[in-house]
Amino acid sequence: MQPTRFALLKPSTRTPFHIDFDWWQQTEIDWHVHLRSLLCDTHQQLFAELETGQLIDHVDPVTAEVRQIDGLQHVIISHCAQQPEFLDIHTALVDAVFKVLLANGNSPMNAEELGAMLGRSPDIILKTLSGARVYKGIRQVLA
Repeated sequence: MQPTRFALLKPSTRTPFHIDFDWWQQTEIDWHVHLRSLLCDTHQQLFAELETGQLIDHVDPVTAEVRQIDGLQHVIISHCAQQPEFLDIHTALVDAVFKVLLANGNSPMNAEELGAMLGRSPDIILKTLSGARVYKGIRQVLA
């Protein structure tokens, strides 16, 4: 068996990570089911009957770059992620990293940045995300 590109790269706390959406497709786990679980109570009710997979234009508030993203992801970024209950100190590490990446439009972030935002050890974040197992599609960004 040939090693993957991921196994050949030795990451550091400055290695950027992102959510690899291809991982979700390859694992056949329904991305939209997971996104729906992250919606706030109000939006869970609003989106209960809506069809998933619709893309909308999203304007990055920092760079003004316009990208198409999933409609559920847009609602999470623009509203649900701003709610105090979206992320708290009791959120499991992988879930917290996933939520932060998602809330930031999946802009790559390294373990130091994630650690500062989450109040967690960058070394623990790195060790968790750089192991052989991929959690929720979070992988290091390949150059």
